[in-house]
Amino acid sequence: MQVEFGLDTFGDRTIDADGAPLAYPQVIRNVVEQAVLADRSGVDFIGIGEHHRADYAISAPDVVLAGIATRTERIRLGSAVTVLSSDDPIRVFERFSTIDALSGGRAEVILGRGSFTESFPLFGFDLDQYEELFAEKLDLFAELLTEKPVTWSGALRPPLVDQEVYPKTAGGLRAWIAVGGTPQSVVRAANYRIPLMLAVIGGPAERFTPFVQIYRRANEQLGQPQLPIGLHSPGHLADTDQEARDQLRPHWITNRNKIGSERGWPPAQAGDFEREVEQGALYVGSPETVAQKIAATVRTLGVDRFDLKYSNGPLPHEHSMRAIELYGTQVIPRVRELLSE
Repeated sequence: MQVEFGLDTFGDRTIDADGAPLAYPQVIRNVVEQAVLADRSGVDFIGIGEHHRADYAISAPDVVLAGIATRTERIRLGSAVTVLSSDDPIRVFERFSTIDALSGGRAEVILGRGSFTESFPLFGFDLDQYEELFAEKLDLFAELLTEKPVTWSGALRPPLVDQEVYPKTAGGLRAWIAVGGTPQSVVRAANYRIPLMLAVIGGPAERFTPFVQIYRRANEQLGQPQLPIGLHSPGHLADTDQEARDQLRPHWITNRNKIGSERGWPPAQAGDFEREVEQGALYVGSPETVAQKIAATVRTLGVDRFDLKYSNGPLPHEHSMRAIELYGTQVIPRVRELLSE
């Protein structure tokens, strides 16, 4: 199985050794260093998320990716995700085709609606058009991916007639559609001939088996090749299982309860964390423990890429750096070994 292995970060605002929040500029510089380490450690992909709120430092992932492009050699570079609903599809294409040029053809863009909505009022979009905005903008972006003159019309922006968009890429821009769990979104990705990225952030990964089956069946019915499927899940690595759990537990609970308080979720406890590690979407532990769990998920779902979201709330930078090193140098080779057996 030719499986790719990536890392994702949202640029969470982390803390220093004394527990004080780091300044936003330092968090962004740390993310660049994390990407450089991932490149040197053998990781296939690094994804940078987009948020517009106090607990995340990165609101312009494409700018950060451009900086990373100039300091890395082989790792693929992408978003995780680009909130297309509140952006302009042409500008998104232009920015990522520019990153593709800077990186020598290593750019990707993962398109999604995002699980946060702060960008809608910030950029003047109506949340009542949440579905309509994404659907129309995705339709235009799919046309842009052909890199041919675009003639297109929709309801929310003026039409385009034989419009060229620059810069062109050398070999095409790789795109994914991120899906949180609706069959309609899965089928839409197949209809646009765009690979599927599943966001598995809670519960066992096998519950997404029906979505994999729907996507594969849709590709078959459309008479097209089976397109790649990726999976994104959170986790953390340390030298031992206990160390990894102890490092992540308080930060996972802090981050989960911060978001949960905004969404009406009940407070999370240590037991919730342990259940997600043992039975759910958290890939936490020593390299062998995490490798075994990733290999089991890849076999169960038959995915073509696994992206570990290694940033988790205010977890300190140095813990993330160690996790990245272990993931690239030990977990990825071990998973490939397990999958070859």
